[in-house]
Amino acid sequence: MFIGSRRAAGGIIRHRLGGNPLNVLVIGDGEPAFSLPDSFFVNARERGLRPALDDPHALDLLARHVRNMDQVIVSCPPERRLEWANVLKGAGVHGEVLFEFMREIGALGVIQRAEINTTTLLVSAGPLGLRARAAKRLLDVSVSVAALIVALPILAIAAAAIKVEDGGPILFRQNRVGRRNQLFSIYKLRTMKVDRADGDGRRSASKDDDRVTRVGRWLRRTSIDELPQLFNVLRGDMSLVGPRPHATGSLAGEKLFWEVDQRYCQRHSLRPGLTGLAQIRGFRGATDHEDDLTSRLQPDLEYINGWTILRDVRILLATAMVLLHDRAF
Repeated sequence: MFIGSRRAAGGIIRHRLGGNPLNVLVIGDGEPAFSLPDSFFVNARERGLRPALDDPHALDLLARHVRNMDQVIVSCPPERRLEWANVLKGAGVHGEVLFEFMREIGALGVIQRAEINTTTLLVSAGPLGLRARAAKRLLDVSVSVAALIVALPILAIAAAAIKVEDGGPILFRQNRVGRRNQLFSIYKLRTMKVDRADGDGRRSASKDDDRVTRVGRWLRRTSIDELPQLFNVLRGDMSLVGPRPHATGSLAGEKLFWEVDQRYCQRHSLRPGLTGLAQIRGFRGATDHEDDLTSRLQPDLEYINGWTILRDVRILLATAMVLLHDRAF
């Protein structure tokens, strides 16, 4: 009942007072200029506001402006940030100073390091806690073992077909970028001619690709060539679900993947997956244009930021519906 009353009261306040029930004052003291919805704005130069600790009259004028305010946000050039910070500390309000650099580097918070008497910016954190990692690993191992038992006859038939066609090796190994940007050797059933294999992955397979064997075309179309990656999952190189691992020389248009978007390496904070959110949304196959990479990067980052074990299960079930697809070259 108490929780229900609080929610009801919050709804009434929001309805009566608008989107923000707090009194927020934005002080613009030069660039960068910005506006905040449901807030008051004053131009520091027009009102004569200055962060002058040695001028009681300037402090009094500021006090009159921040009176009855719950939050005060100041936008100012870098050289005046410290002055404004000191003034706000003495004003007895929730004070903030706009810091564009923190947004640019994606700062998550500020940490006070008392042991060395300094402050650091938290810019990254592992996406999963210990329990989440344990639950994800348990799902990976249990499902992979069961899948391998079911898939062994299929793998045996596919291996025999590869060997009969040209007598070459059954498996294809290629360096891929894994968790924490560490390279690992990924396993696939060989689908290309022995002398035409692309070890660096610089050329994406395409429709009517002359490098692909007859058996290989069938394996790719059915995604059977990916089954050996279950061994990568058991080894801990990969997970069942996660951003797909890419080869070191993969190109989007004329650029290497990491040259297209500076956020690219963020997808390596988790183990790469045999399948992922991007794949079930249809972002698969060749990356002929830079947009082909950015369109699948967004789902990868969305997956990392919103991971749950239930979502992994849903993605695995959805993958079964897209094993046969028109971009499997």
